[in-house]
Formats: sequence, C-alpha cells, structure tokens
Amino acid sequence: MPGFNQGADEGRKRKRSEETSSQRRDKRRAVADTPSPKDDFPSHLLELETQINASRLYYNNIVTLITYLRDDISGDQTDLAAAVALCRVFCRLMAAGSFTKSREAPDNEMIIAEWLKSRFQEYTEILLDILRKGHFVKQSTSLTLLMRLVKESATHLKVSEESIWRDGLFTKAIRRIIGAEAGGAIRAEFVEKYVEAYDDVRFYTFAALAKFASDVLMASVTDNILSILTAIENVPESKEELEDFYIGPPPSPKHSLYSLTAHKKQAQNAWLRILSHNVNKAQRKKVLELMSHRIAPWFLKIELLMDFLTDSFNLGGSTSLLALSGLFYLMREKNLDYPQFYQRLYSLLDSDILHSKHRPRFFRLLDTFLASTHLPAALVASFIKRLSRLSLYAPPSAIVVLIPWFYNLLKNHPTCTFMIHQETHDNAEKARLKAEGMLDPFLMEEHDPTKTKAIESSLWEIETLQSHYHPNVAAIAKIISQQFTKQAYNLEDFLDHSYGSMLVAELAKEVKKGPVVEFEMPKKIFLEHDADSLQPDSLMVRMWNFS
Repeated sequence: MPGFNQGADEGRKRKRSEETSSQRRDKRRAVADTPSPKDDFPSHLLELETQINASRLYYNNIVTLITYLRDDISGDQTDLAAAVALCRVFCRLMAAGSFTKSREAPDNEMIIAEWLKSRFQEYTEILLDILRKGHFVKQSTSLTLLMRLVKESATHLKVSEESIWRDGLFTKAIRRIIGAEAGGAIRAEFVEKYVEAYDDVRFYTFAALAKFASDVLMASVTDNILSILTAIENVPESKEELEDFYIGPPPSPKHSLYSLTAHKKQAQNAWLRILSHNVNKAQRKKVLELMSHRIAPWFLKIELLMDFLTDSFNLGGSTSLLALSGLFYLMREKNLDYPQFYQRLYSLLDSDILHSKHRPRFFRLLDTFLASTHLPAALVASFIKRLSRLSLYAPPSAIVVLIPWFYNLLKNHPTCTFMIHQETHDNAEKARLKAEGMLDPFLMEEHDPTKTKAIESSLWEIETLQSHYHPNVAAIAKIISQQFTKQAYNLEDFLDHSYGSMLVAELAKEVKKGPVVEFEMPKKIFLEHDADSLQPDSLMVRMWNFS
C-alpha cells in the first residue's frame, strides 16, 4: 500500500531520518530472522499478525495474509489458518476504532480507514465463497469466523444493528448457506449453533429467508430453505423466554426482539412466502408431516394455511392423508367450513390405504372424525362397510386394527348393529333367499357415503375373516359374533402392529405341545422312482420333464 512504509505523519519521518546506521542494521537483521513460509508456516502467520498489531507500518501484511488465503500455498489447512489470523486482526482493528474516523481526522487517516475497509470487504468475500463452495471443515470454520465478524461489526462499527442483520454480512452469509453446494451439514450446523441458540439470530434468519423466498426459486433452493425452516424446533411461548441474544440485549425494552408477536410474525411471513411457490410433491409432504407440531405454532393467524391445506387435501393419495391433521385442526379451532368433507374423506378409503405407512396416523384421525354420535347412521355404516370389503385384501396387521374399530363404532352407533343381525320374518322370502341367495345391496362404486345403501347390507366380510389363515385375525374377528359386553377397545393397542411385530409375538409364544408332523423323506425329487420302489413320483416330476 503506497505511503504506509514511509510513516503516517511528519514526526515519524523525522524519527526515521535520525536513526543511526546501527539501528537500521538491527532492523534488517530482525527481518532476516523472520521465519519464511516454507520453514514454519504457523510461526510465519503469527509473526505477520504480531507485526500488524504492533504497528501500522506492517499493514501491508494484511495483503500477504489475504494472498495466502486465496492461494492456499502450503497444505490442506493453510487457508483456514490464514483466515483465523485475519479474523483476529480485523477484530482488533475494529475494537481499536481503526475502521471509523471522524470528519476532522487528517486525510491520510481517512485513506488508511478506507483501505482497511476495502481489505475487510475482500476478506469477507473470500469467506463467503468458501462457505458456498468449500468442503464441510472449511465451511464450518468460515461460518464461525463470519458470525464472529457480524458480532464485532455490530459492537464496534458506527452502524445500526438493524442494517448489519438485514443488509450486511449476516444476510450475505444466509444467502451463501442457502446456495451452498452439498451444504446439508453446514445448514444443520448453522441452525443448531446459532438459530436455535440465539433469539436475535432466529428472528433475522426468518426475515432473511422471507426476503429470499419472495424471488423465483429453483426446486433445489426451495429444498435448502425448507431444510432450514423445518429444522427450527423451539417455538417461544412467552416473552420471558426471549433472553438469549448473540449481539447482546437490545437497549430499548420496546425493541421488536422482545416481542413474541414480532418473532412469530417473522416466522409466519417466511413460511407463507415459501408455501406460495409451487412446491413439488416431496416438499409438500415434508411440510405436511411437520404442520401440526412445528409449523402451525409459529402462526398468529393459522387460517392463513387454509388454502395450502385444502389444496393438499384435494390432491388425493398419501398427500391427503398428511393434510388431514392440519385441516382438522382448522375445522375444530377456527371453524373452517370445508364442504363435503366426509365425502372427500370417504374417497380416501381405497385398497392402498390399508398398506400405507401412514395407516396408524390415518386411523387415529378417522376415529376422531367419526367419534360424534350425531353423525347419520347411513354415513357411519358406509365407512364400516367399505373398510370391511377392503379388509378382504388387507394385510393381517391392518385387519387387527379394523375389527376393534368396527366394534367401537357399532357400540357408539347402535343403529348400525342391524348390519350384523337382521332377520327375515317372511317365510316366502326366507325360502327364496335359501334357494337363490342374496345380492349385496352395497354400492361400492358410489362416492357419496349417504347413498351407498350400506345400512341395508350386512358385514358378511367379517364372518369370512373368522376363517382367516392367520390365527390372530381369525380370533379377533369373532368378537363381532359375540355379545358386546366390552365398553370399548383401545385402538392404540393395535395401531402399531406390522408383519414384523406379529411374527415376533408369535415366535415368543411358549409351545406347550409340539405339533405332530408326519412325513416321508423322498429318495428322488427330480427323477422318476424305480418301478419296484412302490413310491409315487414327486409333483415336480409329474409337472415337468427333467430328463
């Protein structure tokens, strides 16, 4: 930097001219003794840093450190060591007031301050570039250094904290974190170390994400923003919880950082901005899975999620299943009017629902939706009958949930018990039924649950299940044929059953008496037996010719 090696004022120039030749020789000897980068790089960096801290004569060492940071000249961790040294240098300079000079300061002081600001800008741009493109170790170090610089800038520079958070280095760091290549780990670290730990960082992170989400986004960028938003778990419940600040507590008690409403408003804006984009199916499912316990608590006006939830519910399939809980919350708490809700719910009952991984969650909600005793019997009967028909093709782990649930519904809606016990008193009709049988009046293809004629049908499917190959299914299906003496079954005892759990339970049973097995070991499997052996050929030989 021109001018720095000649001193900062005339007094220093006079002192230099008065130096003796021996003093100049001592200085040259000291410079010659400085370790070179090739000999001991950490000591070399420390020497450069020490010289900068000792005198502004060595400010040009900053350029040297930045060069090392750019070029990475001596090994895997060189740039990290140079970056850390530069961070310490700039933090000391900011604390000493070297970045800010009054208007009355001499011109050369102003030039030095501007030059330092330029080098600081150059340094932070390199850190931001590392944050976006480096591997995780370098990204982590870069993030730590950038956040330290954010704190020091807010503490020592003559700029408002608001501008540092919203328009300064912090916002730039957030943008690089969002765009980081293979940056899942650094985004998780940022949330864990800073967003979850400090209320002010979380507040301005929401503000930054809302700002970025207002632009047209690629699917990958939307994924990255969602990964940050969905990782934020801790929702403050009172103003008293807002006490952890990265850059110290705000001076005014009326500051928005002390307002729980302001915090939730920032989060609400961020979520609404991201949900306003055309999120793909995977992103929509990810949001819906977290809707009730991680997203909805941030909303001041939960009804703003109505459009997103209703659109998701109308998509059908597993997406509709995931949207149910949020939609039900709005209907119960905010009196959301959803026309033909039960008709749409009925349409979800297909062959896939009993094989879905979301089956336990769905039946918990379905049990809640049909719990009211004021529902029409024809509607409840349609749900029972349709699921009874589907149970004929369902896995055992699903059937053991359905039967107790049917029992509870029949107990709560006695009118529907006609489906399990109807007698024909007309002798002629009895004779006709005995001779010709009966066609099931239930209309399986009807979409309106009030028009399926299920109440006129019977639950013959349940009696069929009493002969199921699985003994547990056959045993539990028989409760429908017995007297309803039990008040109700607890569905939670059955919801989490699977093939694996049922197999483990079966293997854990103590066999009191071993099964009798009679067999004869065949001598030949793929060839015909000799004629004098008097043994029949195996089924394999009779069906295929292996000769």
